[in-house]
Amino acid sequence: MTRKIVDARVIVTSPGRNYVTLKLTTDDGLIGWGDATVNGRELAVASYLRDHLAPFLIGRDAERIEDTWQYLYRGAYWRRGPVTMAAIGAVDLALWDIKGKAADMPVYQLLGGAARDRVLTYTHATGWDLPELLESVNKRRDEGFRAVRVQFGVPGLDKVYGVTRGSASYEPAGRGVGPVEEQWDTAAYLRHAPDMLAAVREAVGPELHLLHDVHHRLNPTEAARLGKALEAVNLFWLEDVMPAENQQLLRTVRAHTTVPLAIGEVFNTVWDCQQLITERLIDYIRTAIVHAGGISHVRKIFALAEIFQVMGAPHGPSDVSPINLSASLHLGLATTNFAIQEFMGYPEQVSEVFRPSYTYDDGYLHPGDAPGLGVEVDEAAAERFPYERAYLPVARNLDGSVKDW
Repeated sequence: MTRKIVDARVIVTSPGRNYVTLKLTTDDGLIGWGDATVNGRELAVASYLRDHLAPFLIGRDAERIEDTWQYLYRGAYWRRGPVTMAAIGAVDLALWDIKGKAADMPVYQLLGGAARDRVLTYTHATGWDLPELLESVNKRRDEGFRAVRVQFGVPGLDKVYGVTRGSASYEPAGRGVGPVEEQWDTAAYLRHAPDMLAAVREAVGPELHLLHDVHHRLNPTEAARLGKALEAVNLFWLEDVMPAENQQLLRTVRAHTTVPLAIGEVFNTVWDCQQLITERLIDYIRTAIVHAGGISHVRKIFALAEIFQVMGAPHGPSDVSPINLSASLHLGLATTNFAIQEFMGYPEQVSEVFRPSYTYDDGYLHPGDAPGLGVEVDEAAAERFPYERAYLPVARNLDGSVKDW
């Protein structure tokens, strides 16, 4: 059977956060939803979809998911990058959604069926000082989470990765004309982080999984020092210890610590991940489903990772929509080497626009058994939340030079 795409619509909405959503409609009335959100560059990917992809999606066979992916990626001269890959990812997710609805099956069944009963998840706990941080961690434990990412303040600084004084919230993106600029002090962080993480471990005991995100701020020598200092803390992982463009430099870190390393949330293709996986310089690959071209491409990244005993652990912040999270859970449920899913939760207004079927219980998520991805979008509600410009911060060293965010 040929099922033709007859309409492709891009929706930009801001129910507490900015989201870019793709709606594909087929000639037999099926609707597929895809996420295309790139935080701080939403309008760029919306334009890529609306102005460059949507016109030639019309008339294509919605059943041919792999062929469409190859057409959008290999058929274009300009490849890769977050905007291009998020746009391709949105199309891919929408086509998988249609495929599941046509088959009257959840997407994970189309991927081979469940490889586990449920997907382990972690959430975030933040606090400027130790008492505030422990209060946040204990709140997350009371909510049933078995794994918690802990972020904290640094003496001498006013804000770190969205951790603000007197607040346990984590929200790095700010609304306004341009990005907020923050200060950063690597030496102060390296002095403070081992003590804070050790204190949290002592307070919570050995069973709670603890994760920590460095957010690309260190060079290889500094990252190796931090890893060695944290070995006794028994972290689930140490995330993004350094920028990963020059991937062979991770050899220095890996040679000096056995702390598990997680990297990849800014990666967009299997070629970005290839060296880190094949040399097993990392333990967890963090590509977000939509930012790496959708289910069709990320499942290939995870297949490569499986050969080298690297685990999948997709990025899942609140700045990608519930459509992306649902896709991540479908892939996770059906993938043997899937370790854990990030789950920050969403602002209350998000539930007015996006209606997901996934569920959370006792530290685990499940995508549900609704046909397709299991997320529907209220277009009328989306119109009530117009786009608002928002950006992640820019970091500067104490001397005023720009630091990696």
